[in-house]
Amino acid sequence: MATQTTPHVTLFDKCRDYTKVNEIRAAGLYPYFKPISESEDTVVVIEGKKRIMLGSNNYLGLTHHPKVLEAASRALHRYGSGCTGSRFLNGTLDLHQQLEAALAEFVGKEDCLVFSTGYNANLGLISALVGKDDVVYLDKLDHASIVDGAKMSYGTTTRFNHGNLAQLDRKMAPDAAAGRGMMIIVDGVYSMEGDIADVPGLSAVARKHGAALAIDDAHSLGVLGPKGDGTAAHFGMTDEVDIIAGTFSKSLASIGGFVAARSNVVDYLRHHCRPLIFTASLPPANTAGVLAALEVMQQEPERRESLWANARRLQDGFRQLGFDIGPTETPIVPVLIGPLDTTFIMWRKLFDAGVFTNPVAPPAVPPAQCRIRTSVMATHSFDQIDFSLEAFAKIGRELGVI
Repeated sequence: MATQTTPHVTLFDKCRDYTKVNEIRAAGLYPYFKPISESEDTVVVIEGKKRIMLGSNNYLGLTHHPKVLEAASRALHRYGSGCTGSRFLNGTLDLHQQLEAALAEFVGKEDCLVFSTGYNANLGLISALVGKDDVVYLDKLDHASIVDGAKMSYGTTTRFNHGNLAQLDRKMAPDAAAGRGMMIIVDGVYSMEGDIADVPGLSAVARKHGAALAIDDAHSLGVLGPKGDGTAAHFGMTDEVDIIAGTFSKSLASIGGFVAARSNVVDYLRHHCRPLIFTASLPPANTAGVLAALEVMQQEPERRESLWANARRLQDGFRQLGFDIGPTETPIVPVLIGPLDTTFIMWRKLFDAGVFTNPVAPPAVPPAQCRIRTSVMATHSFDQIDFSLEAFAKIGRELGVI
């Protein structure tokens, strides 16, 4: 009798069977990894054609600011192209420490730690602080970096429905009674919805159960708060939020991230945070550019005023046209489309019409809630916003979206 053998499964079978992307490419609808050959702030050149950039997180329009570029250039020539080591050993510059001091003062905390990316900042703060007997509570719409930081920790992860603080309260009660260490961490502004976290409500639940409260201000810094100082400041509750994290890749026009908190918390992170200790430090040019962007942000508050004027114009325009933009309260304005195929077709038609947007598909959103994510900058003109709205109107009617 012949011996039956089980077909051998290889690691690469999943790669061979992954054909969806090639099908989308063949249909001419693949929207990702589009190379930009030139950038003029609100206008980019892709495939030889100028397109209005309506999909950037460059909220204050600082990526081309002369002070930012000049500071980056000076640092490049003074310190070289990179630090070639981690912050823990040979990779700390005086620029890093200057930036940490400036950020701590700006967001109202005692101390601050700068990371090479915003992703690493969330990985580091959660994995270092949440131990095996602790619990971290995540809003179900939290950014992937928060989710991955929780996975990297040795603690228990508990998720609650978006904004459902009554559910969060119920889930925390038994852990509090057991005397477990607890952290709540949420986005200050949710990157796919544009709504703002309920910091007063979160703070009340955190205080009730003795939990730490952390806010990721990736999309809030430069946008919310009396001086662009983030979500906690927006609510006048800086002292009630224990940890403020953020990124430099949005309003601060570069790359990198930070965690700000009490000095003893930051010092603990300096010596226990693997994504900091085992990653090369933020390059000099980027660090200097962020320092300059932080200064410009405070010296030119009119940029934030222009950002909000543009956000209102875009939001009002979409609503008047009949688009569903959900609960957004910020310059992030998602246009809900629904099916994936319609979303990709709409993206392609907008792209061909000269408007660059971001199609959002699973797993970032549920399959029936695909959307076109738009976001404005302070430097967009009203004419550019109106041109984009006209393109959305024409294509939305053509596809039956409105």
